[in-house]
Amino acid sequence: MRRLMLGALMLAGSTLAAQDPFNAAVDSIARDVLRQTGVPSASLAIVRDGKVVYVQAYGDAKVEGHVPATTTMRYSIGSISKQFCAGAILLLVQDGKLSLDDPVSKYFPDLTRANEVTIRELLSHTSGYQDYWPQDYVMPNMLDSTTARQIVDRWARIPLDFDPGTRWQYSNTNYVIAGMIVEKVSGMPFFDFLRSRILNPLGIESVKNIDLGRLPDSDPTGYVRYALGPARVAPKEGKGWLFAAGELAMTPSDLAKWDLAMMNESLLSPASYHTMETEVLRKDGVGTGYGLGVDVGIQNGHRAISHNGEVSGFTAENLVFPDDRAAIVVLTNQDAAQAGGAIARQVSARLFTTEDASAHAHESQTQTIFEGLQKGTIDRSLFTTDANFYFNAQTLADFASSLSPLGAPAAVVQVGRSLRGGMVLRVYQVRFTSGRAVRAWTFEMPDGKLEQYQVASN
Repeated sequence: MRRLMLGALMLAGSTLAAQDPFNAAVDSIARDVLRQTGVPSASLAIVRDGKVVYVQAYGDAKVEGHVPATTTMRYSIGSISKQFCAGAILLLVQDGKLSLDDPVSKYFPDLTRANEVTIRELLSHTSGYQDYWPQDYVMPNMLDSTTARQIVDRWARIPLDFDPGTRWQYSNTNYVIAGMIVEKVSGMPFFDFLRSRILNPLGIESVKNIDLGRLPDSDPTGYVRYALGPARVAPKEGKGWLFAAGELAMTPSDLAKWDLAMMNESLLSPASYHTMETEVLRKDGVGTGYGLGVDVGIQNGHRAISHNGEVSGFTAENLVFPDDRAAIVVLTNQDAAQAGGAIARQVSARLFTTEDASAHAHESQTQTIFEGLQKGTIDRSLFTTDANFYFNAQTLADFASSLSPLGAPAAVVQVGRSLRGGMVLRVYQVRFTSGRAVRAWTFEMPDGKLEQYQVASN
């Protein structure tokens, strides 16, 4: 719905293959991020080579009584729901019942400048309609029930924030209007249309419409923290506030089925997927980084289709690499938290470094060098002439005085690898038992010597 601009961790679900370095790395990443952020739980599903290969849950679904999270529990996915709404619109386009370039006035002529705003601009957040819920908390009026019509009457009948197509601004109001269009054109309630045309065909059986009320007790409790205080049970939005902008909850495995359909282009037509995943340009030709219901871009050198989500008590991250037939789903039960995004980013980096058979050896060497620098020493035989010049007495003294208070590294994990200037650039996260982490990166020459070794805050 909104977007994101701990105690003992318990593992649930299928048993990890301890011998698999990738699984072990993901396990370490998830545990460390929850420990660092204090988010009660996370539930993950990972797709590699077009198959779901990893499904795990960590932490407490309910802080009270330390009820462990399991992989069969449903989490609210928030604004990730928007791509399902975009998919519903594209299905109606395929049915010949509407066009993305239809003006909103064709369906709701009473909305502000509806004859100038198109459905495409709704789905790409370039319409100018003001967002009705940018806050990271539930306002008093949102504790009461509302309707989609009441939302648009209040927020889509006031002046636009900008001329249609001239700027990009995230707005939940756009998707309330889009959901209303789905209902008007299809003659069905929005959720019923999703169930019949998207959810059932994909075998997404766990889905729950949380616009009608809280998740049942068998699912996680949603939490909120005030500043750095303890986890508190989050308030629930009143009925009607989520609708097509963020009403879905499901398991990570079921969300992965949607991701698989995107990779396989099996639900929508290839042309519709292409439209959804293509960056929309403003009228001045500047890119928005957004398609229809999804962020579009490049991560670790790979085309990425993604979105995060947040409703009261929950945050979520969905990251898809269609060309690589890979995806990462992370669902968590605390709002206004970055844990899901942090886990997804670190796992995605690991996803594309598993082909680097020497990654583990480099991690070990990087940790050894780091521990030496904490004492103000280095093995100069590992470095080039340039790097040895860089590590003069002052440099070593500053490294030692600033790094030694961190204590011994608990883990060093390679999170990125690329080529630069004829060398291999490797990026690492150095983690400590305190929960702190720093970033280290190296340039490796063809002969294996290091031209650079840098450390900085994350």
